[in-house]
Amino acid sequence: MAKVGLREWMALAPVFASGKLARYSDESGGPLARFEADFCTKFGVQHALTMSSGTGALISALVAAGVGPGDEVLVPAYTWIATAAAPLAAGAVPVLVDIDHTLTMDPQDILRKITPQTKAIIPVHMSNMVCDMDSIMRIARESNLIVIEDACQAVGLRYKTRRVGTIGDFGAFSFNQFKNINCGEGGAVVTDDARLFARARMYHDIGSMFRGHHDNASEPPMLGVNFKANQIQGAILNVQLKKLDPMIARMRERYNVMREIFAKNTRLTVGPHNDVGNAAGFHVIFETSEEAKRFAEESKRGVYRLFDSSRHVYTNWQPILQQRTGHPAMNPFLWTDRKIDYAPETCAQTLDILKRTCRISLGENYPVALVAYLARRMSKQAKSIPTNLFYATI
Repeated sequence: MAKVGLREWMALAPVFASGKLARYSDESGGPLARFEADFCTKFGVQHALTMSSGTGALISALVAAGVGPGDEVLVPAYTWIATAAAPLAAGAVPVLVDIDHTLTMDPQDILRKITPQTKAIIPVHMSNMVCDMDSIMRIARESNLIVIEDACQAVGLRYKTRRVGTIGDFGAFSFNQFKNINCGEGGAVVTDDARLFARARMYHDIGSMFRGHHDNASEPPMLGVNFKANQIQGAILNVQLKKLDPMIARMRERYNVMREIFAKNTRLTVGPHNDVGNAAGFHVIFETSEEAKRFAEESKRGVYRLFDSSRHVYTNWQPILQQRTGHPAMNPFLWTDRKIDYAPETCAQTLDILKRTCRISLGENYPVALVAYLARRMSKQAKSIPTNLFYATI
């Protein structure tokens, strides 16, 4: 989680002094335009658009890509509920896909869940754990599917040589208080496709027909909503962007320290990564759910069993499970060619993994020596838990 401090506070003063707080109140584009230009440069993309939230970014990307009524969108069964809610906001329905031991979408289950109605995949880089994007992109291209990367929980991380969120057709980011870039609430959508970008910008600003965007001339106007960000957010984000890579470097350093310590414990298995060379998230997998639960309870601060983070587990997404929307006539589940079922066993593999897995904070803002001490203490503590412990192999 990125911290906010004196530098952010100082960056706000010129914005307040100018009185130009709204997105389009500054003819130069203001802090938001500077942030988007720098974000494009750092992330290696052609277009970036700051928004009010990561949820807004996902919805705008889906609408811009033409996803709508009758379409199915593949989403992981372990993610923040917004990932599954976004397709419904566009008129489509989410179809749940199992995760594997990397805590990200299982490519094999993606293949099992594709139907003639599938239009898009939303892979989620969850808790700084990156997806197997090589496999996902190969499946998507073979099946003619749109890929919208949900990089909200892994801003700045890399998959091999590229930043996550820049590999698919669209990338969505969150700048919520608990993310790698933090302006309280906020988000962004990125793409290299000029047409998709123009459509996303129109949708996020009630059609933006009065803004003078020249590239809109080649794209018919369409109504949208209001997901605009403001210049206060832009000022904070400019400071936060400069902090991003140093913070990720600290996370990587602490990951390597913790991995080395836990690897010496033959009763432990460190959770796998799709790109261990860029790993910045740490988890361990137990043989039973009770062992994982006990480890989390005894470790307390900085450790939690994933299944206990209820808002990220599909079995707790009541509005989606009950298929309820604001008005019954506007329910996308009525527009599908087949019945969509969300039974508890829909993604049994996911539930099994989450019940047996604990995530451990890397403590990127703590001294390395303290992180190493805490890791050794947790490793020792794990040895004291009776019965069978971790998998010897995965």
